[in-house]
Amino acid sequence: MTKKRIVVLYGGRADEHSISCISTAGVLGALDTERFEPIPVGITKDGKWIVNGEDPRGWSLDGNELPTVKITPESRPVMIDPSRGKDGFFAGEPEHLNGADSNLVSLNDSEMRHTLTSLGHVDAVLPVLHGPYGEDGTVQGLLEMMGVPYVGCGVFASAACMDKHYTKIVLNAAGIPTAPGIMVDARNFTAADVLEKVEAAGLAYPLFVKPSRAGSSFGVTKVEKAEDRETQQDKLAAAVATAGEHDWKVLIEQGIDGREIECAVLCPKAGEEPEASWPGEIVLDHQDDDQFYDFDSKYMDASASHVEVPANLPVSVLEDVRDVARRAFKAVDGAGLSRVDTFVTPDGTVMVNEINTMPGFTPISMYPKAWEATGVGYTELITRLIEGVLR
Repeated sequence: MTKKRIVVLYGGRADEHSISCISTAGVLGALDTERFEPIPVGITKDGKWIVNGEDPRGWSLDGNELPTVKITPESRPVMIDPSRGKDGFFAGEPEHLNGADSNLVSLNDSEMRHTLTSLGHVDAVLPVLHGPYGEDGTVQGLLEMMGVPYVGCGVFASAACMDKHYTKIVLNAAGIPTAPGIMVDARNFTAADVLEKVEAAGLAYPLFVKPSRAGSSFGVTKVEKAEDRETQQDKLAAAVATAGEHDWKVLIEQGIDGREIECAVLCPKAGEEPEASWPGEIVLDHQDDDQFYDFDSKYMDASASHVEVPANLPVSVLEDVRDVARRAFKAVDGAGLSRVDTFVTPDGTVMVNEINTMPGFTPISMYPKAWEATGVGYTELITRLIEGVLR
């Protein structure tokens, strides 16, 4: 059987750059190399695409420093010709300017010019990219223009789910409840205006202030009720400013009295009915009432939390979560995979918090763990996702 050649994109310009690198280490380690030949293509934090950089298979969360994609002496720039489709991926081979001729391409005003060497025919792309410039429809749009199959949600679903504000609009229109909230423009706001908007919306404390288009809990602040309006204004303004460092579009959401339950959705082939895993729960192991599941809890502190799948809830409630997850996935026109994060209130109401169209694949991530607990192993999961888009 001829192996299918799969470009695996990782890194990227988003805050989640390093998490993408760790996810890719897991994916490459679990990939069925009897069926697929991976072509790892890294994207640096400033947007340069490279091959032959540091091998991502060796990356983990065990070190003191998060991994990043960097240009090395051995790495080569990747360039794309959209008009060539699946044969449009090239790597630059360096030549000194002294040997330059009309076939050489100048790159980045460096002291080198590069001849272009084809990376060969590409059967599909697996974009293991989280956050903006990867999970937001931009890369998906490029691959659509090239006519190259890719794993995951399309342009609309990726863009809509990257923007938590618009996710709410789409889901609410489909009759799926979400946490009450408002949107604030961090480029132009006053502390008094923010407090007035919160009061006008009738939002109850605690509030969560977060970037609308970022992931991995970057820039998220929990705001409790203060004793006086001036202090409340200052706390809200500081939280909006923090979120605004990641995105000018800021959500202020009412905290929900409920458990955060996550459900993995799988739909390898477009048009098929999506499957939902047993829902899972991230259980915080630190006894701190003020703690929430932040970036360090997710990725940097293995002792901070653990995953329980299925979550310790009645089967009827778990089935309700699965049903809501499937409905939400279809409402946003999802494809491939997503992780639907929900709140389950004490009375059993299920509401959607957000939809991650390219959820983490790190060793401690919920998505692969949820499917493993549902009977689909890591390697089989990746194989199904890739084979679902091959054509």
